[in-house]
Amino acid sequence: MSGRDSSAEGGANFDAALVQHAIRQLLSGVGEDPTRDGLVETPERVARSFAELFSGLGEDPSKHLEKTFEVDADGLVIVKDIEFFSMCEHHLLPFFGTVSVAYLPAGGRVTGLSKLARCVEGFARRPQVQERLTRQVAEAVEAALAPRGVAVIIRAEHMCMTMRGVSKGGSETVTTHYSGELRETGRRQEVLELL
Repeated sequence: MSGRDSSAEGGANFDAALVQHAIRQLLSGVGEDPTRDGLVETPERVARSFAELFSGLGEDPSKHLEKTFEVDADGLVIVKDIEFFSMCEHHLLPFFGTVSVAYLPAGGRVTGLSKLARCVEGFARRPQVQERLTRQVAEAVEAALAPRGVAVIIRAEHMCMTMRGVSKGGSETVTTHYSGELRETGRRQEVLELL
């Protein structure tokens, strides 16, 4: 893999050759020999991996929510425990967990359930922080569906806390975003009970 890779995985601005060069320098910088037998192909492997892990940079994840349809429903729509993997933009270490999305349709306007998962994945597959990811998913749902309210709850474990620094594995970070009618105490409680 060499040169600029404009595949769907890597996006138009993904430069595999530059990533490979940087990984060779990184290996040298930590005291390794990038020409060592076990490391010779590592820069290429990492470049392929990064093309996938950061593929969300080459897309607008909210586009997944553009296809909507009308149904005779005004109750909560909830997709819970959507698994995601992302990379912390501060340490380039993974964080992962689940995203739950709830919304109250306005006028029966809904989107496909898998579209919510695709939206989450698109925002997760880029250098990210959990707080921003929570807000981005909520804002995408709000913009696409104009619902009466949105709730997004993310629960994640961060390898930057588990593998380094305080080294506290198993701790969970929870972030939330509520808007519209789902900010009201009773409605918020309903969402939390269903999740």
